[in-house]
Amino acid sequence: MKQRIFGKTGRAVSEIGLGTWQLGTKWGDPFNREEAFKILETAEAAGITFIDTADVYNGGKSEETIGAYAAAHPGKFYITTKCGRRLNPHTAEMYTPSAIAGFIEDSLTRMGLERLDMILLHCPPTSVFARDDIFGELERQKKLGKIADYGVSIEKVSEGIQAMEYGIAAMEVIFNMFRLKPLDELFPLAAKNSVGIIARVPLASGILTGRYTKDTVFGPQDHRTYNREGAAFDKGETFSGVPYALGIDAADALKEAFGTDQLAPIAIRWVLMHPEVSVVIPGASRAAQVLDNVKAAELPPLTEAQMQAVRDIYDRCLRDIIHPQW
Repeated sequence: MKQRIFGKTGRAVSEIGLGTWQLGTKWGDPFNREEAFKILETAEAAGITFIDTADVYNGGKSEETIGAYAAAHPGKFYITTKCGRRLNPHTAEMYTPSAIAGFIEDSLTRMGLERLDMILLHCPPTSVFARDDIFGELERQKKLGKIADYGVSIEKVSEGIQAMEYGIAAMEVIFNMFRLKPLDELFPLAAKNSVGIIARVPLASGILTGRYTKDTVFGPQDHRTYNREGAAFDKGETFSGVPYALGIDAADALKEAFGTDQLAPIAIRWVLMHPEVSVVIPGASRAAQVLDNVKAAELPPLTEAQMQAVRDIYDRCLRDIIHPQW
């Protein structure tokens, strides 16, 4: 597994990491701790050193399981967690320095750590990205030794640009073949400021695996069923904000362009073609998916013709819908 430097942290991390929203569970299904450990074991064996989690994933069980595994395998993983989505209601007014301090203590407790490698604000309301008191508290927590570094997870490019005014170390952003807008301004600015880029949702909630059709039915507790229009959270988290049928059409066009129905490794390799990306974090609900994801590291670089084909499909099918929103 190749390594990349993670922004101004100076740490080398595996270019393919592990996202753990669905660690040990398919979306909407009960948590399976045994399967979660198998996923983490498989990730370690495959050379993955970067784990992304959040305090709300599986009601805290993701952090707890990762912490337990990390304690038994010290020094194997760089762990990023996120905070803020536990606020109810999730409004800008609920973001306070004391809330941030509490979230950090809670994550430390769940993972059994004395210091967090990295904590990110977890897609807060846009106005929070301009809050001196919130970023001031993160800096205070760093000086206290509770966190090594901090950053943000964003929905919109404009939020990431604003957050970089506070000297963040890293940024998590949706970036995939359906989401090209970060290339315009965000990535060049991040590179200039040595901000690490964590590319999330690289498979657009599964559409970019190439396995789904317009007839695919997802479970009622799966966000791919209930959040298509943003009923629970930003609709950009579900299929990257692309209307499902249109996403299938775009995926079919990509299959034709690349001459394969197995899009997942190509989609991840496409993300890695961009040097601004520090790490890409496909998720896995079972251990076998980890092995599928890391196959991307074995692929040769995509050709300029292939990269242009992705741009052409985006421009033709998606740009007018996606570019103005995020």
